[in-house]
Amino acid sequence: MKTLFQFLREKNKGKATKTLLFSIIYSLVSLIAFSQEKDTTCVNQLSEVFVSAVRVTAKTPVTFTNIDKKELKNRNLGQDIPILLNFMPSVVTTSDAGNGVGYTGIRVRGSDATRINVTINGIPYNDAEASGTYFVDLPDFASSLESIQLQRGVGTSTNGAGAFGASLNLLTDSNSKQSFAEISNSGGSFNTRKSTVKFSTGLLNDRFEMAGRLSSINSQGYIDRASSDLKSYFLQGTYIGKSSLIKALVFGGAEKTYQAWNGIDAAMLANDRTFNYSGMFTDEMGNIRFYSNETDNYQQDHFQLHWNEKINNQWNINVALHYTKGKGYYENYNEDASFEDYGLLPVSGALSTDLIRQKWLDNDFYGTTFSVNYKKVKWDVIIGGSWNKYEGKHYGKVIWARFASTSELGDHYYDDFGLKTDRTVFSKANYQLTQKLSFYADLQYRRVNYKANGVQADMVNDSFGFFNPKVGVNFDLNPTNSLYFSYARANREPNRTDYENGNPKPEKLDDFELGWRHKTSKFRWTTNVYYMLYKNQLILTGELDDVGNPMRANTDKSYRLGAELEAIYILTKQLSLQLSMTTSSNVIKDGSKQKQIAYSPALIGSSIISYEPFQNFKLIWLQKHVGPQYLDNSESSISRLSGYSVNDLNVAYEIKPKSIFKSIAFTGLLNNFMNKNYVSNGYMYGADPYYFPQARINFLLGMTLKF
Repeated sequence: MKTLFQFLREKNKGKATKTLLFSIIYSLVSLIAFSQEKDTTCVNQLSEVFVSAVRVTAKTPVTFTNIDKKELKNRNLGQDIPILLNFMPSVVTTSDAGNGVGYTGIRVRGSDATRINVTINGIPYNDAEASGTYFVDLPDFASSLESIQLQRGVGTSTNGAGAFGASLNLLTDSNSKQSFAEISNSGGSFNTRKSTVKFSTGLLNDRFEMAGRLSSINSQGYIDRASSDLKSYFLQGTYIGKSSLIKALVFGGAEKTYQAWNGIDAAMLANDRTFNYSGMFTDEMGNIRFYSNETDNYQQDHFQLHWNEKINNQWNINVALHYTKGKGYYENYNEDASFEDYGLLPVSGALSTDLIRQKWLDNDFYGTTFSVNYKKVKWDVIIGGSWNKYEGKHYGKVIWARFASTSELGDHYYDDFGLKTDRTVFSKANYQLTQKLSFYADLQYRRVNYKANGVQADMVNDSFGFFNPKVGVNFDLNPTNSLYFSYARANREPNRTDYENGNPKPEKLDDFELGWRHKTSKFRWTTNVYYMLYKNQLILTGELDDVGNPMRANTDKSYRLGAELEAIYILTKQLSLQLSMTTSSNVIKDGSKQKQIAYSPALIGSSIISYEPFQNFKLIWLQKHVGPQYLDNSESSISRLSGYSVNDLNVAYEIKPKSIFKSIAFTGLLNNFMNKNYVSNGYMYGADPYYFPQARINFLLGMTLKF
């Protein structure tokens, strides 16, 4: 261990905190493994509890939906995680490339990804400065997921960024008792291809398991040049002791995508809906050309260590350490760039120059999460928290210029930074007062310190202390029906872009939820009403800043009032119907006037009809409807985005031959099979709307061999 510590110290010279973190991880694994070696007579496999501190159950008065790996696998043919979640209640998704591969976006109850708290095994995933989530950095991550829980509204206390519209909890694969290997290949429209290899050793000596995955996804995209070249990996080791469960995970991905985030104007939408302005320039001869490397390039690597210890039948402890390394850039061809903006001296006879720039991010995110769970008769209590730190560098390089002036290769034309520390403690309890009545209380305190500088912003040095109480009640009317009510408070700090574009204030949300759950063997539903009352909500204005980030502005008072319905009806053994519908009013209060909040359709609905004519063969018809919405807060007709309805067809067939293969599975996805022209997203550039059109009819086909 001394040798390893010395190696890490040299490797991370000047980064004492990270060195200590890696040393603790190594020491912890060594200590626990040694202590368990003495008792090999009894192996008691523990359940997956790594996300128990941030997830909820039907006994908790929180609105939520679960989706497991069986539901994901039939449509997991290369599209990003947000697209796979498209048919969950109150969800709206979009894709820059138009076909769900590459950069994608998700909104829940009108709240975009910067306001959705995302955790992986309870570890925060949101970018600490931008608050967003970029699943393009983890391509094919759905192939390594056991389940997903989407909590709508504030939800329960979690780690990381505050949930202002929803929280998304991802749980990676559980251990497999049996060894297996799996090869998956799929392909389809726009030259889309996905290759995945998975394996597991199974439990060795009833104690250890190693499992992993390698994936590659390529696509040309529906939009011109909107290509994606995505690589990812996943490796985990599991140790099961008499009372311990230890998991060490390493996963990550690298992406290279041609930029398609500019959208197109109304004239181009009517005449050439796949046109892409990105990379366009005029050469010295006056010809329109496109720069071939107008790309986004980023790699992200994650390290997690989880230790769960069952003390006795009442007490359970969970501790996790994590570290994420991210580094990458996007590259642009800029015409007639000012010498001054890039730190260059003017060249005689020239006022500007064409150049190629790269804007870099180089960041480290590390910390710990922990929880203690006590269960006995009427009580279920969790005390937990987290400490996380982000260190980010922002810098720019000019890699070519027509008139290079005094520049040198490798020079930075700006050097900025961001430092953020996030500390959270919470205590939550469910108390079963009677057989039918239970109470829920959840108290969280979150402390945030943020320091940053930027080209457009003065030095930022802010600290925030947020107290977020939550209370609720659950009443079981009978074995098939229950009612719940909850109140939850959430507070959020502004992100880096907010500071660069103004003088933002922190936001506050009071969320009221009233719901009814019904469950029988053939029919179950959840229907609920929500009222989300905001103070100083940072609302999307519909505009973009000069680097393509959505701009937001505080509004004094606003609210979201809505009703949601989610239902599953098992008509026969072969036929089932799944429905979801959300109707809502999303309003900015401006004195005596009221305006609709941008990107908040009043109606969202979906249906899934699943038919299994014979065993292991499924036909699934998926339908999605999104009502009209506005691209800014003016309610002008020009900023109104039309509603749309899209139909997909999913086919899945599995055979289990008596050969070396345990199973052979065929899957197919026919997207937008009614061939609709529709637009899922857009923004306002001054007085003009810009749109993101989505692909017309397209398909994906896949085959998986498991042996």
